[in-house]
Amino acid sequence: MGRQQRGSSSGHAACRHRHGSRSRCSAGRRGQPIPTCRPGGEKSNADEGKMITLFSSDGERFEMTQEAAAMSQTIHHMIEDGCVDDKGVHLPNVGSKILAMVIEYCNKHVASSEEKEDLKSFDDGFVKVDQPTLFDIILAANYLDIKQLMELSCQTVADSIKGKSVEEIRTLFNIENDFTPEEEAEIRKENPWAFE
Repeated sequence: MGRQQRGSSSGHAACRHRHGSRSRCSAGRRGQPIPTCRPGGEKSNADEGKMITLFSSDGERFEMTQEAAAMSQTIHHMIEDGCVDDKGVHLPNVGSKILAMVIEYCNKHVASSEEKEDLKSFDDGFVKVDQPTLFDIILAANYLDIKQLMELSCQTVADSIKGKSVEEIRTLFNIENDFTPEEEAEIRKENPWAFE
């Protein structure tokens, strides 16, 4: 369908205690200030219902429950290791529009009273967005390590190309065909199944 260059992978927050010393945790780009972890970051019953603060890449502040935030394995590990404090968590890879959507998704999915049908209806509507927004959701789900959201958004992309020809997929994703006619003819000959 066209050659694509691999982009750099999103960094994940990391926080580990080693040999009893105070480690440091990061949730952003290199060169940014890195908060120091507090030793003994075990979760207690007092943490239930606790609110934490998140900051988007464009500086907007959000609050969500710790329970909902823990759907993100990135944030969950930070909470466990004591890397979340009153100063909040800065997420340099997630803009305010997408972060607001991610918070809405997490809040909906931690509500234990929701029926499966209600969640499915919510999920179906959640991913009915334009293509750039859907791709931004995928990037955010990957960066924050939210498995359910990642699977939902990727499945939506997969469904959108199901049954489409190579040419239709190129058009859908604005993929430039940088193969020469000879190269494409050879690929079609070697992989006829991909062009059926």
